Amino acid sequence: MIDIHTHIGRWGIKNEPRIDEHELLRQMDRLGIDKAVVLPLGMTPECFITAGYTEVILEVYQRHPDRIIPFCNLDPRSGNSPDVDFSWLLGEYKAAGCKGLGELTANIPFDDPMCMNLYHHCGKVGLPVIFHLAVTAAQGLYGVVDEMGMPRLERALKERPKTVFIGHAMAFWSEIASNLDEATRGGYPEGKVEGPGRTVQLLKQYPNLYADLSAGSGFNAISRDPDFGYWFLEECQDKLLFGTDICHVNQEVEIVDYLNQARADGRITETCYRKIAHDNAAKLLGVEG
Repeated sequence: MIDIHTHIGRWGIKNEPRIDEHELLRQMDRLGIDKAVVLPLGMTPECFITAGYTEVILEVYQRHPDRIIPFCNLDPRSGNSPDVDFSWLLGEYKAAGCKGLGELTANIPFDDPMCMNLYHHCGKVGLPVIFHLAVTAAQGLYGVVDEMGMPRLERALKERPKTVFIGHAMAFWSEIASNLDEATRGGYPEGKVEGPGRTVQLLKQYPNLYADLSAGSGFNAISRDPDFGYWFLEECQDKLLFGTDICHVNQEVEIVDYLNQARADGRITETCYRKIAHDNAAKLLGVEG
């Protein structure tokens, strides 16, 4: 299995222990994860985390090149201009081993000119972008912002076709269903899915959009209505990436057992399972094993 979404570092929570590379590897072994993408945080003021910077991730990668897949991260507001040249630095990070950029968490509009500029340079260098989608810009929130229906994301997909985007978080996954409202799209909607929503439509329409199944948001999207969830996994199997969002010590991760059981019960095919658990990420990131 290749995990598209993990972290190391210490969150800004009093008395919570720091998750280091040894704890991450221990959890990977426990869950049967062969390789994991480690996403830097801490570059943006919205995310209160320490020791999670790109250079730290690269040091961990150097010690565990067979297990760790490093991503880099930049705040699109760096330089406070939509004309900043990010390509040279992204190129350096790529040469050092980084396979993508993320997790993008700046709490500004998804299609803000500074974001669009960063997307352009990621596409130019060849680094996919994992983004955390938020419902609004507000004190205490993090994530790039879009309205219901994700029109700002769609604009970026159209105008930055060379950039691969990987969707994550509640505002992205709640739109798996057509029965959605403003009160629930920033959380974990429950109950039956009445029909495919914008997340499904965008995944099927745009070749440069993929989806990160990690965290409670991804797991809730595929498990709230089991029959729909199994259909969705099969229907969009070429665009889905297994992930956990490991970021705490002794973290419980439900999606591993869910996918294993779905395969064992024949609810998803072996081909579907392999694509989601390994092959899609391996192809997208250009990694072996």
